[in-house]
Amino acid sequence: MSKRGGFPGGMGGFGGMNINQLMKEAKKMQADMEKSQEELAEKEFDATAGGGAVYVKVSGKKEVKEIKIKKEVVDPDDVEMLQDLIITCVNEALRKVDSAQAQEFGKYNIPGIM
Repeated sequence: MSKRGGFPGGMGGFGGMNINQLMKEAKKMQADMEKSQEELAEKEFDATAGGGAVYVKVSGKKEVKEIKIKKEVVDPDDVEMLQDLIITCVNEALRKVDSAQAQEFGKYNIPGIM
């Protein structure tokens, strides 16, 4: 046991880093993550379905910005197919946002973030 009653070897799990340095690093990481989040929110992601019959563009905030549907895919007797194409296309665009988020924030390696 240490003479001062503290942790053996100094600060324990901090690897000898003093608390001020640890706080400085945490603030820098938080600022970097906020900047990354802002940059990602400004990006746009798109997807197509049905061989380009449906096109969707979403923001990094997962907001649908644009949907384009080719006239030839609009069939009043088969509305379900058009609905399926739109759902597929929107979900693919959102998966691209999720993938970009995972790639961007994965570099921070903080348990519980993503």
